[in-house]
Amino acid sequence: MEGLGKRLRERAQALGLTDTEVARRAGLGERRYGHYIQNRHEPDLGTLVKIASVLGATTDSLLLPEQGEASSERQALMARLTAAAEAMEVDDLRPVVRMLEVLVEDRRSRGRPAEKEG
Repeated sequence: MEGLGKRLRERAQALGLTDTEVARRAGLGERRYGHYIQNRHEPDLGTLVKIASVLGATTDSLLLPEQGEASSERQALMARLTAAAEAMEVDDLRPVVRMLEVLVEDRRSRGRPAEKEG
């Protein structure tokens, strides 16, 4: 799995997450996660799935970057949004979702479709 550590770190940095935060969200010890970042050890499938979930990525995109890396700004922003939402409690998600819905409704009412790229 050459390069997995680099892809993990790059993905976390793109989301504004530290290695410590990724480890915590995935339920891993910092040292254990550090071994994955440094390519000293490879995570088992279950652990890789947890890490991918925290990073808003698929296991394929972490293992096979040429087939799944986000290339557009929209995809990167969507990944950041997903990662932030994953860290939120349900009570905090409700108003955030409503704010987004209001923004989309406002754009539609003014005849401006919500922007979509990529």
